[in-house]
This record gives sequence, C-alpha cells and structure tokens, in this order.
Amino acid sequence: MTDLDPRTPVIVGVGQFAERLDDPGYRRLSAVDLAAEAVRAALADTGADPGDVAAAVDTVGGIRQFENSTPIASAPLGRSDNYPRSVAARVGAAPARAILDVAGGQSPQHLVTELAAAIAAGEAEVALVFGSEAISTVQHLAQAADKPDFTEHVEGSLEDRGYGLKGLASRHQVAHGLADAPSQYALFENARRARLKLSREDYATAMGELFAPFTKVAAANPYAAAPVERSAEELATPSEANRPIADPYTRYLVARDKVNQGAGVVLTSVAAADRLGIPHEKRVFLHGHADLRERDLMERADLSTGPASVMAARHALDVAGIEATDLSTVDLYSCFPVAVFTVREGLGDLRDLTVTGGLPFFGGAGNNYSMHAIAETVRRLRSEPGAFGFVGANGGLLSKYSAAVYSTTPVAWRAGDSAALQAEIDSWPAPPEARRADGWATIETYTVKHGGRRTGIVIGRLEADDRRFLATTHDGDAETLDLLSTGEPIGRRVFVRSFGFGNRVTTTAARMAELFPPRPKVLREDYEHVLVRRDGHLLEVTINRPESRNSLHPAANEELDEVFDAYFADPDLWVAILTGAGGKSFSAGNDLVHSASGKPLWVPKNGFAGLTSRRDMGKPVIAAVNGYAVGGGCEIALACHLVVADATARFALPEVKVGLVAGAGGLVRLPRTIPPAVATEMILTGRRLDAEEALAYGLVNRVTEAGQALEGARELAARILDGSPTAVRASLQIMAETRGIPDPVDAADHPSPAFDDLLVSEDTIEGITAFAQKRRPVWRNR
Repeated sequence: MTDLDPRTPVIVGVGQFAERLDDPGYRRLSAVDLAAEAVRAALADTGADPGDVAAAVDTVGGIRQFENSTPIASAPLGRSDNYPRSVAARVGAAPARAILDVAGGQSPQHLVTELAAAIAAGEAEVALVFGSEAISTVQHLAQAADKPDFTEHVEGSLEDRGYGLKGLASRHQVAHGLADAPSQYALFENARRARLKLSREDYATAMGELFAPFTKVAAANPYAAAPVERSAEELATPSEANRPIADPYTRYLVARDKVNQGAGVVLTSVAAADRLGIPHEKRVFLHGHADLRERDLMERADLSTGPASVMAARHALDVAGIEATDLSTVDLYSCFPVAVFTVREGLGDLRDLTVTGGLPFFGGAGNNYSMHAIAETVRRLRSEPGAFGFVGANGGLLSKYSAAVYSTTPVAWRAGDSAALQAEIDSWPAPPEARRADGWATIETYTVKHGGRRTGIVIGRLEADDRRFLATTHDGDAETLDLLSTGEPIGRRVFVRSFGFGNRVTTTAARMAELFPPRPKVLREDYEHVLVRRDGHLLEVTINRPESRNSLHPAANEELDEVFDAYFADPDLWVAILTGAGGKSFSAGNDLVHSASGKPLWVPKNGFAGLTSRRDMGKPVIAAVNGYAVGGGCEIALACHLVVADATARFALPEVKVGLVAGAGGLVRLPRTIPPAVATEMILTGRRLDAEEALAYGLVNRVTEAGQALEGARELAARILDGSPTAVRASLQIMAETRGIPDPVDAADHPSPAFDDLLVSEDTIEGITAFAQKRRPVWRNR
C-alpha cells in the first residue's frame, strides 16, 4: 500500500526490561530507570539511529505506578514528581507534551490508541509510551540501612490526568470489605460458576486448566517474574505456597505485583518513519481498536460476565475487518481467570491466550502489563508478516477495556465508533439497589476473604422487592461462613439487616437476633462519652468530650443514638436539650484525629449524634449551643427543632477546608434554614456566623449571655412543657408531613392521622376542660 496518508500512525519500536532480586548484577533500579532501559531498547528496536529518534519525540505518555495510583498510596523510597519527563530526560528526549495517564490496566493500550489518533490528526509525529514497576525493589529495600532515594524533581509541563478511580469504589463498598481486587473479582467468578452450574471442585479445575498454558509461556519468557511451569492441578490445589486468597482464588491464580519490569513503545507517523530512516519491516499498524467502560459494580444486570469488554473486543475486530479466527496471536489481560473467561466466551474459541505468560506468572507490572503484551505482539507479528495480533487490556473491576488489532500490513487510520457503543452501555437498565437492606433475601454471588480472619461478602436480592444489596458476615458467624465456604450458597435464602456500620447477613432471623440482640430503648446509668440528666419530663444530654472540642467518633455517635432512641421511646420524656461540655464548644463535628488513625469509621443509621438522619423526631429537641458548632456540630444543631445560642456561639460548615463536604445534612438543611446565598457562601468558603448573625438569619431562636445557653434552653423547654405534649407531637408530625407540599392550601388540607389521634386524646379533653374551668391543665401525654 503506497498511497497511505503520511500522517498514518505506526508502531516502529518496542522494548522491555526486567531485573529480579536474585539476578547476578542486580542493579536496584528505580521505576524511572526500569522504564528508561525499556525505552532505550525500543529506540534501538526501530532500526534507525536511537539518538535521532529520541530527538524527534514530541510527545511522551507515562503509565502510573502503584505508588501513585491512589491518593493514599505511598512511595517508601521516593518517586519522581514528573515521571514521563524523568524517563524522557534519561534517553535524550525533550518532548513538548508529557502525559501521566489514569490508573488501570487498560491504560497502556488506551494511550497507544489515543496517541495513534493524535498522530493521524497531525497533532503529533513521534511519541513514546512507557511504564514500569519496581515493587520488588521497593519492598526489598524499604527497611535497608543503605536504601536508595528515588526522589526526583523534574521541571516542565505535565498533563496529569488524575487517578481515574471514579465508579471503581464507593464508601459503601469499602465499608463492606470491597477495597481489594481479589474480593471483587471473586464475586464475578462465583456468579459465573453458578451460571455454568459447576461444582467448586470442577470450577477450580477449569481455572487451573485455563492458566496452566500461561505458565508454560512465562517459563520461556526472559522478562517473566515467575518463570515456572505448573500443572493445572498445582494451580488449583491449595497449599502452603498456594494459599487461599478469596474464594475461589488461591495465590497462583491472581496477578503477581511483586515485579521489577518496564516496557515501552515508539509510535510515529509514516512520514516521520520515512524521514528517520526506519525500515519498513519494523512497522506494525493499528488495524482496529475500541475503548469501552462497563457499568459500575452494583449497576450490572449480570455479575457473571463483562459484556462491555466483549463489545470492545468485537468492535476492534470489526474495525479491523477480520474475525477472531483470523488472529495469529492473542493476549487477554489475565489478572484473574474471569477476565480471560469472559472475553474468550464472547469471541469463541481462540488459540493461545497469552504472548507473555499472563499477570500471575509473567507478572502484573502494575498498570503497565499490557505494554509488555503490545511489545511481544509486535515482535511476533514482525516474524509473521501479514498476520494479525490482538491485545485486550482490562482495568478496574472488569470495568475499562481497551482492545486493539495489529498487523504489519499497512492500513490507513480507522477511527472506530466506541462512543456510540458506550452510549448503548450507559443506557442499559440497572437493578435497583438497597443501601440499607433488611429482611429475607437470596444470595446472588459471594466470596470469603482469607487472611487474619475469614469474612464473607455477599451480593444478594431482597425477597420483598428484588433490590440488590451488599452485605458481610458478622465476625465469628461460623454458621454463615460454612454455608458460603462448604455449601452451594448462590440462590440460598438468608437474612440481612442494616446497621450504621453496614449490612450484615446470616442464615436466619433468629440467628441475626443472637448475633445482634435488640438494644433496649432505655437510658443507662452511665456512658463513656455522654452525660445524661433527667429532670421530670425534661432530658438534658451533654456531649462529654471537651478534650476534643466535643467532636464525635463512632463510639460517641453510638451512645448519642442510644440516648435519643430512649428519649423518643419514653412517654414520660417530653422535651430534650443537647449541649456540649466545657463551655467552649458545642461540637467540632467529626473527630478528624480518629478519622486519620485508620480505625473504622461509621455513623449510626440515625446519623450524626443519632439525629441528622433520624426520620421520626416526634418530640422536640433543643440545641443549646455554647461556643463552636462547626462541621458536624453545625449539622447537629440544624437537625434540632430549636436552637438557643450564647453570645460566644459560632456556626460554620468548614468541610471544604479539609477536602470534605457537609454530608450529614448540612448541604440540605442550611440553604433551607437561612437565605440560600448566605448558606452557599458558608458552604463554599467555610464562613462563620456569630450568634447575632445566626439569630438575624433565623438559624437560632434566641441568644443568651455567654455561658447561659443551657439556661436559655431550659427556659424555652419550660415554655414547651407548659403546653400539651400530645399537641406538640401532633404539631411536629403535621409539619413534617406537609413540609414537601408546595401549595399552602394543599398542605393545609393534608389529611394527617395526627388530627384524628389528637381529637380522641385525653390531653385534648383535659385542655378544653381546664380552659372552661379556668385552671391549669394537667397533661398526661395520652
């Protein structure tokens, strides 16, 4: 083909590099140096002068290492603050553009496809794409006395695209133990086993048989991290070396991340390749490609497969104009068996499924594995001119899939139609989800995590409405763990219950009651973080953590939730006051010191302080604000019916100052309580309101002298107690029922049952009688 557009993109050089800890001459290379070695090999592989090619590079794209793939990742030996330019500088390149792509195994192929499109559009001419991991070295030397320092500061622009983690994890999933890849992929794996109606033993055999050929390829690969050939039985059988990870996975069946590996690719336009003198036999063209994203975990209709990855693979083949049977080489991303099974099922029978040996045996190489697959695919296709090779790169939780078809046969750039396919995927209906799940249910899929202790994780469907939910087992619930580990649990009936710390699942309602006995709704004699004083029909509650400005952690929140459960259940308590100990702070909100400690974080189902998410607040709660009510403390005050503040009170929602949001109702209640413009300013800037401003805007009911907030609240409570408690409750109920009715006539005509209950109450009769008899009524709260 001689009439190619001179801007047609082509791969002209590939390179790989690896070192093992026990290699003779082990050099303790950093991730930057590993990538530089691979790029030097790729430049040399072009067949042109490596210096000339490097000097022509206008764009570089780097793949993230694990140590900068999440906001909380650490780099024990230090790292470059501009990885792409650090590598470029090592090889003599001075690109105008440097990219650090998002995390995920799809990133290498996605970046190659993207930069090929940029070359085709005339936006670039010569590009380097590379990635590396030095995890083995970092872990090996982190505690060494002579550990190296891999810290680098490099000047120059950097197009940092962020972590790309959106949709891959949620606070809800993390709370249920789904923060690690093996547990999440195990859910897909067990769903697939159930769909195929295979026993645990038969499915383990199938996984072993899938990966045994991978080990043979890895054993012959000089860059492999674990070049050992293993049988299917060895892979599938638990042992001391092949320990269980998360059912159904053992160690040999999951990606190996302890590697020191790097890989790089050189792309140019045809015109640049000609100008640089790159031989034609070095050139490999991108014939087809696709980039698609699956629905998020809980939104997928079928957890046993990954239709988006199959669609991506098929579309790459369609763009190339070939069938799967036309492929000479295939490399399917193999972090876990299900990632391979899914695409193989979607494309039909394929020949050998890896060119490297796969992630568990060649090595995970972090996000950069598929760069090695591309490099090896290019090498093999050059030895078989005209043949086609396929690379499938998976990221996230069978989430992001980048696929490509390569060949030495020259071909013009083809854009593909991934956008239309993505729109179709995004339109697929999602099962409704119950974040708080209660009642009988059936198991949809599951896993059991191994390690310090076993924990079961279940995705199920509620019998009542078929909503999907996520739940875990209770610590030590051997009965449910046995069901998950030794039985055939999918489709089995179980019982689930929601708590502030998440959903818990067990075998029966009776067993749930044993594990979580109902908490009596009565006041205790003493609490660790709360003081309680009962004065007739008045309950005074004091947050007693003055050393931390009355900030709240899970234990304090739980005690407050318990206290208010007792308050609302006790017919002899008619009004409650909430205040803070020490006089300087009502509450500073969430205890950030506790949050930073790594200890479990959760709030009761009824919300912060047991109030901010409580739906039924049928009796008055007064906030007596002494000093600071900031963050969650302000949200607690907003959740109360009435607020009394002393002259020192300050109200604020400063969450944005620490990278958070006022998620306990502040974002909703504050704009509904004070003028929206003022609320918005407070929320976006952390602006504080003093007591007089808060009074003027209607945030508080009255202001007292300094130190007198509690006394002011008591006076207000006394005035409430002077009225009928049944009428007070009915008033609060009707106000709550009509709050969402915009038309005032419709709201006034709302047929609340509170009216009917009030008409037959003893207190109503007593109130009317006492008025007629010109005496004070005697309320009985019934």
